[in-house]
Amino acid sequence: MIHAAIYARYSSDLQSSASIDDQVHQCRKRADTEGWRIIEIYSDQAISGASTQRAGYQKMMMDARAGKFQVLIAEAMDRLSRDQEDIAGLYKQLTFAGVRLITLSEGEINELHVGLKGTMNALFLKDLADKTRRGLEGRVRQGKSGGGNAFGYDVVKQVDEHGEPLRGDRRINEVEADVVRRIFEAFARGHSPRAIARTLNDDGIPGPRGRAWRDTTIRGHHTRRTGILRNDLYIGQLIWNKQRYVKDPATGKRLARPNAKELWVIEAVPHLQIVEQSLWDIVEARLNKIRQSPSVSKARRTRFWEHRRARHLFTGLMVCAECGASMIAVGKDYMACDHARNQGTCANRRGIKRERIEGLVVDTLKTRLMQPHLVEEFIREFHAEINRLSKERDVGRQQTRSELSTTDRKLDGLYEAIADGLRTPGLKAKLEQLELKKEELELKFSSAPPPAPILHPNLAELYRRKIENLHASLDKPESRTEAAEILRGLVKSIQVRNIDDGIEIELVGEITNMIETAQTANLKEKAASEEAASLKYYRSSVKVVAGVGFEPTTFRL
Repeated sequence: MIHAAIYARYSSDLQSSASIDDQVHQCRKRADTEGWRIIEIYSDQAISGASTQRAGYQKMMMDARAGKFQVLIAEAMDRLSRDQEDIAGLYKQLTFAGVRLITLSEGEINELHVGLKGTMNALFLKDLADKTRRGLEGRVRQGKSGGGNAFGYDVVKQVDEHGEPLRGDRRINEVEADVVRRIFEAFARGHSPRAIARTLNDDGIPGPRGRAWRDTTIRGHHTRRTGILRNDLYIGQLIWNKQRYVKDPATGKRLARPNAKELWVIEAVPHLQIVEQSLWDIVEARLNKIRQSPSVSKARRTRFWEHRRARHLFTGLMVCAECGASMIAVGKDYMACDHARNQGTCANRRGIKRERIEGLVVDTLKTRLMQPHLVEEFIREFHAEINRLSKERDVGRQQTRSELSTTDRKLDGLYEAIADGLRTPGLKAKLEQLELKKEELELKFSSAPPPAPILHPNLAELYRRKIENLHASLDKPESRTEAAEILRGLVKSIQVRNIDDGIEIELVGEITNMIETAQTANLKEKAASEEAASLKYYRSSVKVVAGVGFEPTTFRL
């Protein structure tokens, strides 16, 4: 029997979740007509077809490559994608996987459909974008919002005489407007955005969308005219079309690009003015003075944002143990809590040298994490868990075997009845139902997990030796990148806390990666790959605390 899958999607434009059910229903009718068996239904809700970065779509492509179905059914090609390049790539991948693409609108898809329909869908998207922009520009020229809302304003919800919503009207939120004026006045007196953010957070004043205040929320971006201090709406000036969005073909994400000033649409909206012009001018003068200062001008001339920053050993893995925020670079050599530094909402404010944290982590991995008595305890717990899982699996397999045997006996009885000339309307349906059940039970019975790995008796010593070799490789330019990636793979997160007489780190890693690092170095290539494959099935983690008063916790399965 041919296995088929269905893909359905609806975007947010005048559609609802019922659209998914309608598409699936129609696709099922086509499958029933052809005698195909539907094994999976993939869907994405309220997501544009301009990108393939959708969970349902990605799962569908993964299963297609794995050979789980031979036919893919959709309502139309634009349900899969409206991008020419994506449609061509989809067709190429499905063809390579031996999957036929069938749509209710176009029939079986071939190269001609990909070329013509892909072009039509791309033109539809462009035309839709142009119409949307024209509509938004018309709304802005009437003094209404072109989309989104700014801190200090409320959305006015109202309808016309026909009950249709009237969009784009705003009114001043007096409570938030007072906060805006406070920010402008504090900055005009010489306070920094970071200091203002800390003060607002200390006073319990919520920021935009109820979040904590950050210095970047207040400062914004000079070119894009973002941030509290650069929002022209606060002086009663509505500016639209400051930037446009383009899709990154590699990731499918939208990226902002600034537009030239002559393309801006500017309208006066005096009823939305919050800040006096004189105060605005003082703030603008100070912002420009800071931007033109020697230090900022020098940094800007280097175009530092275009240069790739050096990737340190544990970049992105360090977090503050007090609040859970990321640890960020402070200056050249120090790390500090982001929330403590930029929001003032965390008490963990002291910076820590990066090399001190990295050295402590490597030392923990090398000499402390897998001490012999801990490894012995882990191996004992590991095998106890393996035995428990094996017993549960054996019970399940025994039940499946018994059910499969019962199904076989029922099928044999039906085959004998047919051979004796028995013909009834429900006999064929019953036969197909049992054959399908037998197929599912056989698949379930055959998909057994890999055998449990055998842990090396000298695991701790092997691990220590392997980490020492990695540590030494970090000092060699030709092997540093590879060694760093292996070492990063052993660490899931590094929680850092300042204590009275030093620092304390809590190191969280995946024990399977650690064991594999030790095991594979001492096994033949084939045995190593088999061991790694079986080990991944029994995934677990380990958490240890290192620093002053080091006490490793028990390995957890």
